[in-house]
Amino acid sequence: MREISRLASIALMNRRKFKRSNTEVEVHFDGAATMRLFGNIIAAHSKDGVLSIGDGDHQTVTTKDRLNALPHVSIYQRNYQWYLNGEKWDGGWTVVFTPFGKRTTPEDDMEESE
Repeated sequence: MREISRLASIALMNRRKFKRSNTEVEVHFDGAATMRLFGNIIAAHSKDGVLSIGDGDHQTVTTKDRLNALPHVSIYQRNYQWYLNGEKWDGGWTVVFTPFGKRTTPEDDMEESE
């Protein structure tokens, strides 16, 4: 893991501004924070503690390194396919941690509302 990834992860989880090279953590007026890589949002940490990630439409080594620095995130690649925490992942927005209990995905939210 690169030092920039570690520092950006700490900043995001503590909701503190950070900017170095191609990586930036922004803190928003509502208390949430987002991590950007080359201007694309790849992670969000809400005020209530929910951590969500996405690949920013770029499955690169650098994106993977930044995301793997975050808690509850383990991304690896096999045969051009990305895996998030052991499951195939297309890079779409995924909740990887919620203080309310279980890990959810947008599909879980749809099932609960039906």
